[in-house]
Amino acid sequence: MKIAMASDHAGFSYKEQIKTVLIEQGYEVHDFGTYSAEACDYPDFIWPAAEAVAAGEFERGIVLGGSGNGEAMVANKVKGIRCAVCWDLRSARLSREQNDANMLSLGERMMSTHEALEIVELWLKTPFEGGRHAVRLEKMHKQQP
Repeated sequence: MKIAMASDHAGFSYKEQIKTVLIEQGYEVHDFGTYSAEACDYPDFIWPAAEAVAAGEFERGIVLGGSGNGEAMVANKVKGIRCAVCWDLRSARLSREQNDANMLSLGERMMSTHEALEIVELWLKTPFEGGRHAVRLEKMHKQQP
């Protein structure tokens, strides 16, 4: 699976750790930045990652920040992106099963590294259930400009 990753300075440490684990597990990962813990503006990195996922260059995307909220907001402005802010295993599982989230947003200040890695692992392995949920996604995308 090809995964796009991006973060701001507040999510940089976890991005680097998650990226390393994913590569070790055989995932193909492209890092859209940031490339240091120096203060930066997250839209500069999240937007290109989300555009690449929406274009089909990557199957999924993972973005990180302090809370993950701003990163998800930017990603969700890209047509075709369904970015979920997840804070535990249940929210991660449901974002895939019911919402077919193609991007995951995590907050480094909101959880431990261990929790973040568990969330990523579950989120990547959880399939979309389809059925009634697919109908809802169709309606969502019809509303999107």
